[in-house]
Amino acid sequence: METLKLNLKTVILLLMTAVLVIPGYSQVQNPVKNEVPGPQPGTIMTKEYVYQMGKFMYIWGWPMVNVHNRILGMREVPEPGRNGGVVPVAPLNHVSLLTDYMDPMQRYVVCPNQDVAYGVSFLALDESPVVVQIPDFGDRFWVYQVGNLRTDGVGRLGKMYDTKPGFYLVVGPDWKGETPKGVNAVIRSDMNESYVLPRVFLTDDPKDKAEALKLINQIMVYPLSKFTGKMQTMDYTKTPSFPDPKHANLQEEVSWVIPEKYFDELPDILKLVPPLKGEESLYALFNSILDAAKANPELKAALVKSAVDAEKELIRPLRDFKNIGVPVGNYWTTPRNGAEFGTDYLSRVAMAKSNIFINLGNETSYFYQDMDSQGVRLNGKDGNYTITFEKGKFPPVKGFWSLTVYNNAHLFYDNPQKVFSKGTKNKDLKYNPDGSLTLYVQHTSPGKDKESNWVPAPADVFSVYLRAYWPDEDVLTLRWTPPAVKKEK
Repeated sequence: METLKLNLKTVILLLMTAVLVIPGYSQVQNPVKNEVPGPQPGTIMTKEYVYQMGKFMYIWGWPMVNVHNRILGMREVPEPGRNGGVVPVAPLNHVSLLTDYMDPMQRYVVCPNQDVAYGVSFLALDESPVVVQIPDFGDRFWVYQVGNLRTDGVGRLGKMYDTKPGFYLVVGPDWKGETPKGVNAVIRSDMNESYVLPRVFLTDDPKDKAEALKLINQIMVYPLSKFTGKMQTMDYTKTPSFPDPKHANLQEEVSWVIPEKYFDELPDILKLVPPLKGEESLYALFNSILDAAKANPELKAALVKSAVDAEKELIRPLRDFKNIGVPVGNYWTTPRNGAEFGTDYLSRVAMAKSNIFINLGNETSYFYQDMDSQGVRLNGKDGNYTITFEKGKFPPVKGFWSLTVYNNAHLFYDNPQKVFSKGTKNKDLKYNPDGSLTLYVQHTSPGKDKESNWVPAPADVFSVYLRAYWPDEDVLTLRWTPPAVKKEK
């Protein structure tokens, strides 16, 4: 009997072995595949399905379309200059810089600061790698933001990195050239459409601005073919001003994403922006819907409607600071993954709408505020507000900090005093007897003796914004957060 059992086991094992070596049998019995099937071409899609999916597609791609359209606009710029006399613009693979703070009348970007001289360089790296010049800034704070279409950081250039003066080469994902002699390092972007945005700290002192100008004129971005191994310069005080009548009277930021055109532009984005790990199936899904809409006018109309509705219902509310970031107490919020959004599609689109081109967190921390200490919307018509930093509890930074007021469109309130922020750049701030610092945020003067600490606010709803450039560890870990904005009784 034992022999019979043993023989039966042997027969079973032999049969199993035979089955496993039959051609094709293992594929039938073990259907695990290396590739997961995607959407089936030609599958029927209802208008309701396309409409609902279209809203998510709109959120997903809105930041990339925003940046892409800015890049397309630069193709029309003949030389480095200033649009409307207020915003730096340059041909692709070149740079233009301001020589002072951002003008309050600009409408090309929301939430600019008045602490730095800004530069703008949009890149087409498939046309040419670019050389980025960095002068010797000495003790002056500076940072060059290097990012891609997703608004994620792809490079690290700044005082916080102890970046050495000299030349840096920014290349695209497919570049295979040799690094030229004299180039300190190569920064490889994962996308051909990218950008370099220099920021150089300025104080209100005219002498300081004059010293900064010597450095600003050495900030250059140009195609590799123009590299000589020697520092090149440009006098940015003499760059031309281009007329901009189309945007001169806008009360909000220029619209870089037009809902009605969005789904005509998204296919280009899907080609320009490589999928992140795990996004391949998402791209297949998006393309299946775009293909269906291309073949069916009713589905295309549903997509367009989804974009129009998503802009109104989903995107526009993200301009309000109360709807974005992570709460940190006293109704302040902050982004925790600036320029490192990955698959956090909500945070990416929220920042793109309310505060685009934010730096990496270790370069700058941002704190947003729409409310007073009681949770009531800030409004210069209804009250006066104070923000008091206790002695020893000022924003802990190695760079600088500032508190800025923006109107309900996240633009500067163009006040008669021409004061838009207070912070490190101001050398005339008055401290309280106990060593604390009180800033006054209100529509009318808090009194002559307090005007050095006054940031004028509109007689309407407004927002308060605190920047911490090169933040200390206490800011990064949120052991330090801003004090409450208190309404005076």
